[in-house]
Amino acid sequence: YFASLGDAEHRGHQIGAREAIAALVGIAAPLLTGWALVTVGPEIAFGATAVVLVLSATPLFFTPAVPIALEAPNAFWSARPGVALFIADGWMASGYLFVWQIALFISLGENFAAFGGAMAVAAVAGAICGLMLGRFIDAGHGRRAVWLAAGTAAAVIAVRAAGYGHPAIAVAANAAGALVVALYTPTMMTAVYNLSQASPCPLRFHIATEGGWDAGGAGGALTAAALLWAGAPFWA
Repeated sequence: YFASLGDAEHRGHQIGAREAIAALVGIAAPLLTGWALVTVGPEIAFGATAVVLVLSATPLFFTPAVPIALEAPNAFWSARPGVALFIADGWMASGYLFVWQIALFISLGENFAAFGGAMAVAAVAGAICGLMLGRFIDAGHGRRAVWLAAGTAAAVIAVRAAGYGHPAIAVAANAAGALVVALYTPTMMTAVYNLSQASPCPLRFHIATEGGWDAGGAGGALTAAALLWAGAPFWA
């Protein structure tokens, strides 16, 4: 939908607005889930999550129809740049998101309530920054946004590695992580959606890119698991 119905001139702040809306949910959800896990147990917490997930499909029944071509020659071949971007994104996510959440949980003494609070703080920071950067990209500063996003990500990853096992540093590094998402997501996805819109078939384009993301994410997660199995410290 973003590729087919959005427009390149306003893509950055459209994505920024989307991420801000998601961040609003990201503020309440960790707090409520952390409270539910501690207070009423995992059955109710995960059951409520399942209900919300089912209901989240409802808006799809009211979206405009986007035609899909029965045949689209070279659609998957034209998706190569998007696949490459998503392989890198999946690799980054495996450590930056998944491994880090385990590290943060351990650093906070495996306390679900504290973990939920840390995630909510991060969501607030991300909602504000995402809206600002999206307009920065649309104003023609895409190349600067790339350096800003990549540089910020590298710095925060270094702080996260240093903060493992130290609750205060870990919470600060986690909140800073929302800044990275706010800078990184509009920057990368503006390029991806514009490539997709110009491709022979946006649907096939995104099927290919998601395959690339899975490959990158699996590769990164398996690498992290192999390092831990070999005795490497968690911060590595």
